[in-house]
Amino acid sequence: MARRPLPRILSSGSASITRSREIARTAADSATDVLHPLITVVRGLRLLAVSGRQKWIATPKERRGPKLFLAAACVLVVALVPYGPILALITVMGAAAWKGRERTPVRTGPDESETARLRSLYEALVPYFSTADDPDPLFAHGGDWSRAFDQYAFDQDGRLTSLRISYPAYFMDGDPAARARIEQLLHTKSGRGREYHFGWDEEANRLVLTVLDALSTTVAAQRFVTAPGETVLGFTDPHSVSRTVPVLDGDTTVDASPVVWRTGGRSTEPHLLAVGQPGGGTTTRLRSIALQALQNGDVIIVDGGGTGEYAALTGRDGVLAVESGLGGTLATLEWAAHETERRLITANLARQSGRPAPEDIRRPLWILLDRPGVLGHLAAADGRPDPQELLRIPLRHGRAAQVTVVLAEQFDALDTLTEPVRTHTRARAVLGPASPEQIEAVLGTGPHTTPPPEVPAGRGYVRLGAGPVLRLQVPATPDPYDDATSDAHRQAVLGLLPGRGDPVEAAPVREPDDEGPATAPVPVAAETTAVPVEAMVAEARPSEPLAKAQPAGAES
Repeated sequence: MARRPLPRILSSGSASITRSREIARTAADSATDVLHPLITVVRGLRLLAVSGRQKWIATPKERRGPKLFLAAACVLVVALVPYGPILALITVMGAAAWKGRERTPVRTGPDESETARLRSLYEALVPYFSTADDPDPLFAHGGDWSRAFDQYAFDQDGRLTSLRISYPAYFMDGDPAARARIEQLLHTKSGRGREYHFGWDEEANRLVLTVLDALSTTVAAQRFVTAPGETVLGFTDPHSVSRTVPVLDGDTTVDASPVVWRTGGRSTEPHLLAVGQPGGGTTTRLRSIALQALQNGDVIIVDGGGTGEYAALTGRDGVLAVESGLGGTLATLEWAAHETERRLITANLARQSGRPAPEDIRRPLWILLDRPGVLGHLAAADGRPDPQELLRIPLRHGRAAQVTVVLAEQFDALDTLTEPVRTHTRARAVLGPASPEQIEAVLGTGPHTTPPPEVPAGRGYVRLGAGPVLRLQVPATPDPYDDATSDAHRQAVLGLLPGRGDPVEAAPVREPDDEGPATAPVPVAAETTAVPVEAMVAEARPSEPLAKAQPAGAES
């Protein structure tokens, strides 16, 4: 059957209707453009009226009378002032126009690409956060992702910057392996090349993922605002510590979040062990500690690698010795062990006699060893004792004697560390690139962050005792004699170095007539303690090899 054409009135009428709609739409747009200022003012007047009504409702009844009287007085004054009503009208119209202006709408939800990313992440978590026996699963294929992701944020590139995940109560969040699987999945799906922090809230069954900002590497060595007995190991995230210190970052002063290590008689972590890869920043760590320790203490440095990284400290006031050879190291550490014993005996005698401890034993003594495993290997080949064995007394009794031991070693030589070093160095730091297994082996537990994609020198993790694992960035403290050091960093380090004095006079060698309370008679049980104490003090008196080693170090 052939199709019959439409009547002429219908075929021609559709075109006229379309033209009429276009004309009407154009007229409406033109009217909107012309009347836009009036529409804006009317919208502003409405918003002002609503705001005034809300304030009037919020006003207590006993204050409404005075407010009405004040408003009536203002209206009367405006009416009596020349051109007052016109100025008032202009002011109201201007306020209404400002109040009714068009604002950019605030986005309240994710866009299509962000929704797709959240749904993909939700589907990836389903096998880990669901079981077949759950009657109302929070995670299910094709389920509602908004139930599990209650808070989220994206950056300008559409990548996640924070996410809070609610997971079922039956998930084994106390199992480190189960946690590691979830963290690895989130790290992979949220985008590589960034560092993430995972905060597990076992009580509320929530996991908070946060993208961490990179720690600043522009803070150089300087005088930090600390109390006696406090050492700044580096700087960490602001939310990890509750303290800030002013530091000079380039030409500006900023508030940084330091990792403060407390030493001395009240410290629970009196000794430190830093481990890292070659070029990771362990030598920079020791140099930074030495510059801070020289403010009010004496320092002994043992450069086991023999690289000459501590040549700038040789002969400085407060630097008792800088050794790199096996013989000088053994003599220096033997003197340090005797000095620790002498300090313990002197402090004990002072307490028994009711007198304060002498000033010479209250001055901190720092023993810094860089790569002691190399010297241990040389000592074993030469049939001599391991230098680490001489650290047994300073490590065990150093806290009471104001003696602090800091060691730096590389991962490939961890098996050369002796048992006293492993036991008494409860402050630990890992610097440079390291796997999660290596970090956990040194610190005792893994960090709650993913490893950074690029690790600058001095970047790593630190843990003080049984505290949390914190991110760490050591202040830039390079060797000032290195040609690759910038002028700014060279001047910063040289400005912190003390002056050069007579090394022999700087050494704490005590004269026989200046024995102090160490040889003073003790009223209680003097007959039984006088001879043994004098013998022990004579044995603990500073030995001669250190005094001989110092002039040679100063000449070099």
